[in-house]
Amino acid sequence: MDPGTASGIEAYMVAADGLSDPWRGMMIVSVVSMPEGTVTRTHVSEARRRLAASRFLLVDVELPEEGPPPGGSPSGAEQPAEPEKPLAHLLGLEAKGVAWLGKEGESARAEFLGDSAAFVVPMLQGAQITHVHAFVTEQYLITAHRGPAGPIRSLTARLPHERPPDSVAMLFLLLEEALDTFRRSAVEALLEVEDLEDEMFRHRVPQQVYRLARLRRRGALLHHALLPYLQVTDEIFTRRMMNPGFPEERQKLARDYQHTARLVLTDIESLQNAARRAFASYSSLVSGEQNNVINRLAIVSTIFLPLTFLTGFFGMNFTYLTDELESRSIFWLLAVGLQVVFLFVALYALHRTRLWRRLRDDGSTDLQ
Repeated sequence: MDPGTASGIEAYMVAADGLSDPWRGMMIVSVVSMPEGTVTRTHVSEARRRLAASRFLLVDVELPEEGPPPGGSPSGAEQPAEPEKPLAHLLGLEAKGVAWLGKEGESARAEFLGDSAAFVVPMLQGAQITHVHAFVTEQYLITAHRGPAGPIRSLTARLPHERPPDSVAMLFLLLEEALDTFRRSAVEALLEVEDLEDEMFRHRVPQQVYRLARLRRRGALLHHALLPYLQVTDEIFTRRMMNPGFPEERQKLARDYQHTARLVLTDIESLQNAARRAFASYSSLVSGEQNNVINRLAIVSTIFLPLTFLTGFFGMNFTYLTDELESRSIFWLLAVGLQVVFLFVALYALHRTRLWRRLRDDGSTDLQ
């Protein structure tokens, strides 16, 4: 296998030589030699040796999506329980204060540890929020994640062309790749909301509400996952940039990252606002249709209310009504003639006020 190939390399399942740990045979370790950007798959023990000797290196550790089996036995056989060795121990980072490296359930964080820094970076993998753990020093960058991570593959593919000058610049490339996953998802969802809103005005169907709810949940998920992380990183980077000893080129990297992060957060907030606006538009359309129905019912009631009154009045059993109004001519004059007169008066009033025409036009607009 050509070690210079930066992509398309088959994964090599590795075991920790000489280390008894529950991750044995379950992790994938990739080492990227810099500045050439050559990628190799190796054992964790070899990665540990190269971390101690190399001056510029990227080590990526892909852990299984499920945690180690209970009792430290990957095969499921009955064996004595062994304590789980942290990934930091396997890589020789016991003294670095990053015992959480590679552990599940870690929340977003950003912290400087003297001459090193550690991050838990959220990123979007499909429809799920995943986290990449990153530890950077002046000599190397270590990343750890569970399952395949698209941004890591994108980063390793960019390295031979970008050729970052040091591991800190490489870290900012990783942070930008993570932000890009949020930006792409937010822009895609925003375009879908706008198309859905246009579709609602053409033809409203109940299924559009469920699609809007799904897009609104996506916006809330992106905002909830990204905002706490950006608040932490913004505070850390601002504090570091106030340090006179912080190099100017790294200050520029931090400012560019903060600017990009604000733009991504703006895209997510635009998605949330668009979803709320689309829901308001849907509610307005429903209210307009209900108002049209109520107006039509009011017109029908206006026409038939006098007829109902006449019917009720002449249906009462008063002596005068039953004794005096007995001829057929009086029946046609009062019972039918008055109803016809009231009907023509009501239709004439609707015609003069143009209310019927407005309702007809509103109905034709709804059908379009």
